[in-house]
Amino acid sequence: MDIAQKYVEGLKQAYYSNNGGKDWEEFEETIHGAGKADIERLRAKFPDVPDSLVQLLEFVDGTYWRDYGGKTIAFFFLGSDLEEYPYYLLSVEQMLGDTGREMDWLWDYIDRVYEDLDVEIDGKIIDDSRKMHWLHFSDCMNNGGSSQLFLDFSPSPTGTKGQVVRYLHNPDEIEVIAESFDAYLGMVMERGYDFIDEEDMEEDEEKG
Repeated sequence: MDIAQKYVEGLKQAYYSNNGGKDWEEFEETIHGAGKADIERLRAKFPDVPDSLVQLLEFVDGTYWRDYGGKTIAFFFLGSDLEEYPYYLLSVEQMLGDTGREMDWLWDYIDRVYEDLDVEIDGKIIDDSRKMHWLHFSDCMNNGGSSQLFLDFSPSPTGTKGQVVRYLHNPDEIEVIAESFDAYLGMVMERGYDFIDEEDMEEDEEKG
């Protein structure tokens, strides 16, 4: 079993262990994976996209307000180094930017033009936005307003190609949290999928 399969299986068990079995069943009944043509488009724009991310997308083509045949889901699928903080997986379309999701707001940070502000930026991240090649793959539960996750294919000399970068707002910081997507998934698993909260599941069950 590869790491993507292990991740999904562990995620499923975490939902069941936290009173979220019904949520998971409804999720699996609704979703489908990205098609071959969409995966090829993603690989064309991001030739270094890791197989493990592709495998997740082949399981579910996005969980961020994603419409599946008339039913829209917003399902917590990923975590980060931030304790108990959930994230969504973007769809291939969202990753490719077809919905107008731009990253130009990041350019000034990358170019380090905010000298008068306390913005922490990891030294493993390049300092020239013109050379940036990032894949935005996840938004946090706050619709991405507080935190976003990226794959960085254009690191600084001290970084690693394919490293996972986490942006956090207020206080603003841009940090490398894993050297690869596989390592990132391993970190989330080691943290026990702590973004899945039993109390939240119980509240959802009461509302339902």
